[in-house]
Amino acid sequence: MQAQDQLEVSMDPPQIYVERTLALIKPDAIDKAEEIEDIILRSGFTILQKRKVHLTPEQASDFYAEHYGKMFFPSLVGYMSSGPIMAMVLARDKCIGYWRDLIGPTNTYKARETHPDSLRAIYGTDDQRNAVHGSDSYSSSEREVRFMFPDSVIEPIPAGQAARDYLARHVNPTLLGGLTELCKQKPEDPVTWLANWMIENNPNKPKIRQPIIQEPE
Repeated sequence: MQAQDQLEVSMDPPQIYVERTLALIKPDAIDKAEEIEDIILRSGFTILQKRKVHLTPEQASDFYAEHYGKMFFPSLVGYMSSGPIMAMVLARDKCIGYWRDLIGPTNTYKARETHPDSLRAIYGTDDQRNAVHGSDSYSSSEREVRFMFPDSVIEPIPAGQAARDYLARHVNPTLLGGLTELCKQKPEDPVTWLANWMIENNPNKPKIRQPIIQEPE
């Protein structure tokens, strides 16, 4: 990792960092796979790996494990295991963000209103059957590529980006709420106030429903 960091610092402008991401063509759009692949290539992406697979319900459940417990989870699993899909590893500079821009909003109907040229607007069917999938972060990309391509060699995620992903997911939402309330309250000691607010509003704080009764010694 240290050697990589030194290499990045010594690179002459423009510095282009190639990313990889997972792209899926879902069952409702598999018959348009060639058209979609052509759009992908003409949009500046390289397809590093590609395979056509038919997920079992168990495999689809594992892939979308982060959505387990949500109301749409059973129908999502049924949809993703209803027919073959095309899995691809894409590469280019800023690949994750560019691919997310190309596919458009998750909801097909919204995509048609706000991003009519996106893949989901063109090939999506409804609010759930939205034609394509794209990883939403570096960490998700690493996990999803390894899931679909178990033998793929994935370079370590840069520590700086991994830290930004972690903060964006687990810290920033709560911190933003605390800073907003801080501006409203304007306490004399803002640092101590914010620290106490963060402790009190920690989303990971255990919820104790009943008082703890200490046993007599």
